[in-house]
Amino acid sequence: MPHADASAPAVEARGLIKRFDDFTAVNALDMTIPRGSFYAFLGPNGAGKSTTISLLTGIYAPDGGTMRILGLDAAKEPLKVKARIGVVPEELSLFERLTGRQYLTFCARMHGLDGAQSLARAEELLTLTELAHKGDALVAEYSKGMRRRLAIAAALIHAPELVFLDEPFEGIDVLAAGVIRELLKELSRRGVTLLLTTHVLEIAERLATHAGIIRAGKLVDEGDVASLKSRNGCDSLEHVFEKLIGVPAARNAALSFFTPLEGSPRT
Repeated sequence: MPHADASAPAVEARGLIKRFDDFTAVNALDMTIPRGSFYAFLGPNGAGKSTTISLLTGIYAPDGGTMRILGLDAAKEPLKVKARIGVVPEELSLFERLTGRQYLTFCARMHGLDGAQSLARAEELLTLTELAHKGDALVAEYSKGMRRRLAIAAALIHAPELVFLDEPFEGIDVLAAGVIRELLKELSRRGVTLLLTTHVLEIAERLATHAGIIRAGKLVDEGDVASLKSRNGCDSLEHVFEKLIGVPAARNAALSFFTPLEGSPRT
């Protein structure tokens, strides 16, 4: 498949807008994700992270702005874009009456791989996600962490150049999180561009090469992690996040709330 423009960013969004009735979920958002980067997309609940991903992956149509994905105009060439990206949504919807191997093979065939290619990719990804021992088990029998790994395997089945992962560490145990973390490191080493949303800032700090921080539908800052820290006078991505989102003020308010009033009895 010929590439539209190999020198273009993996994601380039300008003035992106999405409204739901009177609520503006994404408000004139600008975003640039370099190819081959590991981009942590950070923000509090309700900031617009999932909506932005839904726009970039073609689930929602924008109410304004432009999007170029892997050098392609996402509005004019949506099928070409979808053929080159992988998506792992926060809310998983898997075919529970198939085995893990059957599910991956089905996903491969949907992406146009032939029978032999589908089986080979399914086996490779079962191994890569440490699910080979569960390949013949029904998806209905999988734990939450195993389902998350299977969803990642399905998103990778057609060897995408860009993968969107919305809260892949949400609600899973430490062992599953470790497998996913190592898998993402390997994908990054292979040059796959990754966009990750997570509330676990320690993971973002360890994995990300770039980051963007969104608040109330607007991207308030983005760039490579070192530049973000330097520009904001912070020694960690967590402190950058706190500074830009305003967490310290909220924390101080909470501390003052629980501070005993003068003259009140202490326990």
